[in-house]
Amino acid sequence: MQSVFLVPPDSLEYVPENYCVPLDLAAVFPGRSDLPLEIDLGAGDGDFILEMVKRHPERNFLAVERLLGRLTKICRKLARIAAPNGRALRIESHYFVRYLLPPGSVTVFHIMHPDPWPKRRHHGNRLIQTEFLDVVHRALVPGGELRLTTDNEDYFKHMRAVFEPHPGFVEEPWDPGEEYPQTDFERQYRAKGQPIFRALLRRG
Repeated sequence: MQSVFLVPPDSLEYVPENYCVPLDLAAVFPGRSDLPLEIDLGAGDGDFILEMVKRHPERNFLAVERLLGRLTKICRKLARIAAPNGRALRIESHYFVRYLLPPGSVTVFHIMHPDPWPKRRHHGNRLIQTEFLDVVHRALVPGGELRLTTDNEDYFKHMRAVFEPHPGFVEEPWDPGEEYPQTDFERQYRAKGQPIFRALLRRG
């Protein structure tokens, strides 16, 4: 079992007692575990999750981020608004989805601008792979969504090559417009005139 790190009692970081068993969502969101759960995988600086928490108090949001510095920023931002529907967890995304999420527990996964690993010899490190889609499918509720956003066209082509033949998902048209908060990465890319590529996959 992974060591448990002590965090301040008022921190919005959630530290599981056991990293080898599925989360008890009632412990993550006390008194709110019956509400729809959305997960931001690779939450970065937390701007997206912060806006979603503010806009949708009727949903729960969990930010998953591997890097400590980023997670600390996310927790600080969430603490400023003191909303009960936002928490953060420090862990690697694939491991989290595979081992810590109960089956049929997630309404929406948000994956925005994941590391594209541009060198061909590193493509095996990309998050979006068939095995990953399998565990996402298991974690989603029937009809749940996986929303993908990237600025890297080559990675988007790779994503399509992975999800189009997958029997568990159907791609649907998706134009989120201004209702979908932009990440810091996306604002930078748009300022440079770079295109953004998106896909919405619905669990069958």
